[in-house]
Amino acid sequence: MVSYRIAEAARLLGVSDDTVRRWIDQGALPVTDDSPARIPGDALARHAVDLAATPPTPGDVLSSARNRFTGLVTRVQIDGVMAQVDIQAGPHRFVSLLSAEAATELDLQPGSLAVAVIKATTVIVETPR
Repeated sequence: MVSYRIAEAARLLGVSDDTVRRWIDQGALPVTDDSPARIPGDALARHAVDLAATPPTPGDVLSSARNRFTGLVTRVQIDGVMAQVDIQAGPHRFVSLLSAEAATELDLQPGSLAVAVIKATTVIVETPR
């Protein structure tokens, strides 16, 4: 069975070690009897799915896309007809290329709340060696 140290679990979930310890104390995450305690991988995966379902997406939008990441705009670079917008959503950084007109209409600027919506036909999965 795969298990993770508290610091590893925190990094994977994009939270602090203290937050993971609070979840353990509250019974939201089980730990093994190992010393130091470890979190079973299957329980951590279930918790990650629960966390992803919890935050509501701002706005009243219906969409077929299932990969939605709410975050903050960290950078907007408009150059001619195109714009590059960077969004930081927890530990994830998303970069979107869109028209300058769309970026202006959405009033995107650093600090704005935004949702990165990902719709792709290919997902590549990697694991450590």
